[in-house]
Amino acid sequence: MWFIQPKKDYVAEMPWKHLDEPAVMSWQIRVRDYDTGIANNTFFLIAISIVLFFYFVLFYGGEKEKIELDAFAKTFIVLYFFLLLIAMSMTHQTTIIVYRLTEKGCEIFSWKPQIDSVKPVMKWTAIISAVAVVVLVLVDPSFSIALVGPAGFGLLALMMGNSKSYQSLARDSSYEEMAWKDVEEIAVYKKRRLIGLLMTYKNDEGAPYSVYGKIYCHKENLDKCVNFLKSATPQVPYVERKLNVYANFAT
Repeated sequence: MWFIQPKKDYVAEMPWKHLDEPAVMSWQIRVRDYDTGIANNTFFLIAISIVLFFYFVLFYGGEKEKIELDAFAKTFIVLYFFLLLIAMSMTHQTTIIVYRLTEKGCEIFSWKPQIDSVKPVMKWTAIISAVAVVVLVLVDPSFSIALVGPAGFGLLALMMGNSKSYQSLARDSSYEEMAWKDVEEIAVYKKRRLIGLLMTYKNDEGAPYSVYGKIYCHKENLDKCVNFLKSATPQVPYVERKLNVYANFAT
């Protein structure tokens, strides 16, 4: 999940292609590699929508007489927090990125670690919550409807664990190289500690287009990395401004 932080040092494990070039610096970082403003707003919209959905089902569903209000309220409390966790796993996904900078360029490995943490979290959440619900059912049988939540989580975890295609898609592993000789501009977005390197590429039709390659930094190594890039590309313009962040590039 988004709140589980990696403890492992991945730098030494990456299959770097240019080990013959001495590393000037290397590090790994875990970031939300997308427009976080849109993602945060989406999460709050989902949270409000869930509340409104249950409210209208309860009071305007036309079958209020068939609903046991106490059981419905208890179920809502259980499901609400589970649904928020699911929503947050979508809107707060993170990417692990590992950088290795040399005098000639940069190598970048990245992947989404959520698939490694979501399965065990959902599995144990389902088990623990199911036990809790069973205990509560013994006290109050009307709470049995809340078993739907744990059962759903257990089934979803099983499906995720057995689907190799889903795991590959969710991991979204990638490798990228950037050569300093191709950099046309250095743009620094300090709020997100992001360095954008403007480069020109060609699309499938051969037409050129320019976007920024991304280098995320920790607070303590941002200035060091910027100074190195300035020295590696002395003729390249340098600016500080906001960058629009997308999955594979920035603008």
